[in-house]
Amino acid sequence: MTKGAVLEPFAYEPPRLKDPEVRVSVSHCGICYTDIHGIEDFYGISTFPFVPGHEIVGRVSELGASAKGLEEGDRVGIGWQGRSCTKCEDCSRGEPQLCVDVDHAAVWSPYGGFSTSVVADHRFVYPLPDIMPAEIAAVLMCAGIAVYNPLRPMATASSRKVGVVGVGGLGHLAIQFAHALGCEVTAISSSPSKQDEAVEFGADRFILAGDKDAMKTIATGLDLILYASHAEADWTRLVLSLRRNGRIAVVGFPPGLLAFDPMELVVRQLSVTGSLLGSPTLMREMLSFAQAHGIRPRVELMPMAAANDALRRLRENRARYRIVLVNEAQAMER
Repeated sequence: MTKGAVLEPFAYEPPRLKDPEVRVSVSHCGICYTDIHGIEDFYGISTFPFVPGHEIVGRVSELGASAKGLEEGDRVGIGWQGRSCTKCEDCSRGEPQLCVDVDHAAVWSPYGGFSTSVVADHRFVYPLPDIMPAEIAAVLMCAGIAVYNPLRPMATASSRKVGVVGVGGLGHLAIQFAHALGCEVTAISSSPSKQDEAVEFGADRFILAGDKDAMKTIATGLDLILYASHAEADWTRLVLSLRRNGRIAVVGFPPGLLAFDPMELVVRQLSVTGSLLGSPTLMREMLSFAQAHGIRPRVELMPMAAANDALRRLRENRARYRIVLVNEAQAMER
């Protein structure tokens, strides 16, 4: 597959395992907007032919010589990160998700989860709870950790008022996690049709992003705004919704620049952060938390052969709320 092109069948020799790696036969693979970015080489790090896919569930089929903690036949999940350099400062202090070589750490290098099998370092291959459905686990491997990472500190915060911007693939999970963490959740969306579902997911109230009067009702009222959309934002209005010591966490990829008066950061001691991945320890914690609290992404299942149709649905914003591809032959063996 070449840059920006539709996916085509592609046959290749399975990569030889390095000592710390395992091979996983893929039964399910979620679709994330990051896959579209990879296909279009949005980040400038894709190599072609490119096989996307990084929300992976399957079974361990082979172990490298130094792979630990797993056995053949184990049902596991893998997210975007499939390896790290192990030597940089961040890897050494237990935060490999910040590895200086993260550009080359994706599980889709050399080939991702829209395939028969993938290889990854054993440290980034996670055993799954027996009762967690594969399609649920697949989405949690990426979208779940992306939103859980910035929300987790709210569990011990003195005030827990959270605004989630965007009730989509990321946002509908963020609402569930925030609710389970004991937060008061305000869903902010440009789609009035999503109000009932936002409340069903755990939102305490729903506000239309374009309704200036409604947005004024949360002025200086939120401790955290989780921006889970890929659309443009009125950053000034969102910043004005934060309390002192408030925080904006960006987990989507909105276009353009974050533009607002920096004096607001200084005077009210605000901060802006982001989240894409999480440490292996946090990934395991997130999976356990999701299982314990019944957090379940809303999923559409499609056969792996329909990957192009699934990608088209995502591009057209017609996925409600995540799409998971199924390798039907291998899924029957799960």
